[in-house]
Amino acid sequence: MSAEELPSTDLITLTRHVLNDQQRLGSSASGDLTLLLTAIQVTSKFIATNVRKARLINLVGLAGETNVQGEEQKKLDVLSNDIMVNALRASGKTAVLVSEELEDAIIIEEKHRGRYCVVFDPLDGSSNIDAGVNIGTIFGIYRVRDDSAGTVEDVLRPGSEMVAAGYTMYGSSANLVLSTGSGVNGYTLDAALGEFILTHPNITIPPRGKIYSFNEGNSMYFYPPVIAYLKSIKYPTSPKSPYSARYIGSMVADVHRTLLYGGIFGYPNDKKSKNGKLRLLYEAFPMAFLTEQAGGIATTGTKRILDIVPTSIHERCPVFLGSRDDVTDLLKFYKEVPAESS
Repeated sequence: MSAEELPSTDLITLTRHVLNDQQRLGSSASGDLTLLLTAIQVTSKFIATNVRKARLINLVGLAGETNVQGEEQKKLDVLSNDIMVNALRASGKTAVLVSEELEDAIIIEEKHRGRYCVVFDPLDGSSNIDAGVNIGTIFGIYRVRDDSAGTVEDVLRPGSEMVAAGYTMYGSSANLVLSTGSGVNGYTLDAALGEFILTHPNITIPPRGKIYSFNEGNSMYFYPPVIAYLKSIKYPTSPKSPYSARYIGSMVADVHRTLLYGGIFGYPNDKKSKNGKLRLLYEAFPMAFLTEQAGGIATTGTKRILDIVPTSIHERCPVFLGSRDDVTDLLKFYKEVPAESS
């Protein structure tokens, strides 16, 4: 930093930013959402600290159990889940919690009950931690219906009814990306201050990108529309250049790159996983919410993701999201290419 470049003295923290949004809403905003997001910030800081020192304190070994998805749980998965559940319950602002790691929803006891429901994947991509790959926490927030005291039915609603969604990505830095329904903003954790600082205001997905993120290890199972689309971007007609493949295997990292630089992220259903791989409530919905708020498109290939009405808390669905023009190109193949039984 040169002598002329002084650090900003007007830091916009996540809490300050959300409070300003609440103030703009006037009397319709109670401040409860701000307090709930503060609890999520605290969990993100706590998890970020444990991710950094996971190998040193032996948190990356298996916990000896499997989660509801049949996946072996890492110790860090279990710890992150406990951190989130405890912090959200203690906030006094939640009524229902749904975690990827737990088979059933948690209904908060009356003395700690609030008016929000939080659905979350406490540590997406944790199997990659030994390889130094970015991992993260994904969350979505619903408000309890006016006629409800807080039941599972309050989260079995379209993603379009979420009031907020976001994720925290843990890597060389901790980045929290959030939307409360009026655009998308990104914050970076300043470890010295212990605060998330606004560093990426008003994130907008470019209308077209040059990167695709698909797990092509499953391509032998893909349905014809997906195969045809991938062929079109890998072997384009002149003068177009082929797209670059960038697939990390952590949804948070892959979607984060897509939000910032454009392109398309895809996890389709296929002949092996006919209902798709990603979970609707706490993976597809939050990421679709962020994508649309940033000006992109999120679809299953045949329908808008945020219009789906879930029937169970661990339901799965196909996911394609990203730049408007790229996803529109994909949708053309779903209309033109026979999809067999997809």
